[in-house]
Amino acid sequence: MKRILVVGAGGQIGSELVDHLRNIYGGSNVVAADLDEKKLANYKIDGPIEILDALDGNLFHQIVKNYKIDTIYNLVALLSATGEKNPTLAWKINMGALENSLEIARQENCAVFTPSSIGAFGPNTPADNTPQDTVMQPTTIYGVCKVAAELLSNYYFYRFGVDTRSVRFPGIISYVTPPGGGTTDYAVEIFYEAIKHKRYTCYLKRGTFLDMMYMPDALDACVQLMEADPTKLVHRNAFNVTAMSFDPEMLADEIRKHIPEFTMDYNIDPVKQKIADSWPNSLDDSCARAEWGWNPKYNIAAMTMDMLEKIQEKYDNGLIS
Repeated sequence: MKRILVVGAGGQIGSELVDHLRNIYGGSNVVAADLDEKKLANYKIDGPIEILDALDGNLFHQIVKNYKIDTIYNLVALLSATGEKNPTLAWKINMGALENSLEIARQENCAVFTPSSIGAFGPNTPADNTPQDTVMQPTTIYGVCKVAAELLSNYYFYRFGVDTRSVRFPGIISYVTPPGGGTTDYAVEIFYEAIKHKRYTCYLKRGTFLDMMYMPDALDACVQLMEADPTKLVHRNAFNVTAMSFDPEMLADEIRKHIPEFTMDYNIDPVKQKIADSWPNSLDDSCARAEWGWNPKYNIAAMTMDMLEKIQEKYDNGLIS
């Protein structure tokens, strides 16, 4: 049975991945760690928690040894739009957490999962059907960190034999956690505004296509890759994965199938628009499909229906107002 440490457990992915992993491997075998103690409160019932600043290598290492961890999910990150406000801090957090994860994994013989992103690509990358292996020259500090993370993870695999694996996530859509400062956040915000106000002002212009994925598929991708036969992995850090590609108008049209009176206008955020314009319109994820059987379950229609139902339940139950 695996012994897993999820670092950054309170973030967008971690807040759902911990429960997902505990359902598979058992609550006592998955340790949830985060710097913010409040974000760990919901995890206390089902398994162990640890307050951890991932930049504290000594404490990080001690936790791994105490729990006899064999797999580290390093989810610590300062996201794209937030990172542009403080590039120095973004580099420190994103790379510092990764360096500690990899070095501790080397010493304790752990596997490491660290998500990459479509942010690793840049304006010189082919925008349509972006290949697995292509030009990667990002123009954001977030993207620079992701490219560096892929390279460093590969180095630790080839140099030290650390079992490093990663996927390049597109925008991830979820009803559980609020947006966290990413360029694709509009695809989450729009659902809350559609239900509450029947209107939304989008900060990206119409025609801005971006790859997206519903959280259940993202969670499956994490586990499927880490469970994959290593002898079949040609690419490790990192695999293109995607489930759907759409622009704001397509998502608005899908919402109108359920809320006909919904309207959307635009107030473009130049920083986020510039970032989005530098990212691919659509990814080629054929390598992930061939090497470890990647096959998403949700398209835009299924995702939209589920998001609206789940968020409406949150309003109805008084969990949000």
